[in-house]
Formats: sequence, structure tokens, C-alpha cells
Amino acid sequence: MKRDPLVIVAVAATIAVMLWVGLRSARHRQNPSAAEMEGGPAPDFTLQSLEGTTVRLSDYRGKAVLLNFWATWCPPCKIEMPWFVELQKQYGPAGLQILGVAMDDGSPKEIAAFAKEMGVNYPVLIGKEAVGDAYGGIPYLPVSFFIDRNGKVVDKVLGLKGRGDIEGDVKKILASAPAVQAQK
Repeated sequence: MKRDPLVIVAVAATIAVMLWVGLRSARHRQNPSAAEMEGGPAPDFTLQSLEGTTVRLSDYRGKAVLLNFWATWCPPCKIEMPWFVELQKQYGPAGLQILGVAMDDGSPKEIAAFAKEMGVNYPVLIGKEAVGDAYGGIPYLPVSFFIDRNGKVVDKVLGLKGRGDIEGDVKKILASAPAVQAQK
């Protein structure tokens, strides 16, 4: 019995696509979705800053954190970065800390030049896929998480939202009171 090579190629391609989709969804099932994270603890991480220092999210416990995943090639990221610069200036003294996680393939030198050009006044961290996965996967950029003073995820923004919406979320996380530590 002679087999049609076109049918064999089509079957092989279908199987390959099914395997790819299955493996990808299995990988993402291990990580919480962004929606599942709301109200729960923000995953801690350790990343390097552009200055070479080690930064942990837990270092900012007691502060309200806007965690922003971005890239130099992302047009919506370029729109919201000046807003973040303004918000850091305005609300930093009240306890806001913005952390930018660069999910670029570019070198730290290129990322630093871009951040300087944008006037970034908050720490920029060199992102890792594992950190993005811990936050439910980063399907596109920008993605921002609003983390209250106790380290809980209050809200997330997938894509670009208006400055007023972002400022509203900043005010929400600033209004959270840090948990009182029991004295021993």
C-alpha cells in the first residue's frame, strides 16, 4: 500500500503542534495565573539591578510596590514609563517603590542607555523568564502588578491602561497598612 507523502507530513505537523501546545500549557499550569494571584502573596525573587546590586522583592516589604515588566522594544512601555517616573516622584515619599523588570534580550548596557534616555528614577532589574513564570507568565508587555505593603498582590494590569487608572491602583496599595509584627 502506497502512502501519500503529503498526508504523512500533515499528520506529523499536527502531532508536533499538539505536543507543543500540550507542553506549553502543562508548563503554565505549574504557575499561578495572574487572576489567581490577586489577594495572595507576590512571589519573591532575586534579580540583578543595572548597577549590579542584588535586589529581592522582600527587601521592599512595608512599601507599596508597582512591579512593571517591560522591554525597550515595547511601544506601550515607552508610553507608560514617563507616568511611572512622575508617580515615583509624587508618591515615593509616601512609600511607593516602582520596580522595572526589563524582559529584554538586549545587554544591560543597552537597557541602561534606554532607561537613562527615558529618565527612569526607579530601580531597573534584569528580568529572567523564571520570574515572569512565577507571576503567571508574561504573555505580552507591559504587565504590572500592584503589591501592597504586606506583600500581597492587589491588582494586575495586562497591557497599557490610562495614567489615571494606574494612579488609582497606586493609591490603593499606598492605603494598605503594614501588618503589625508581634513582639517577642
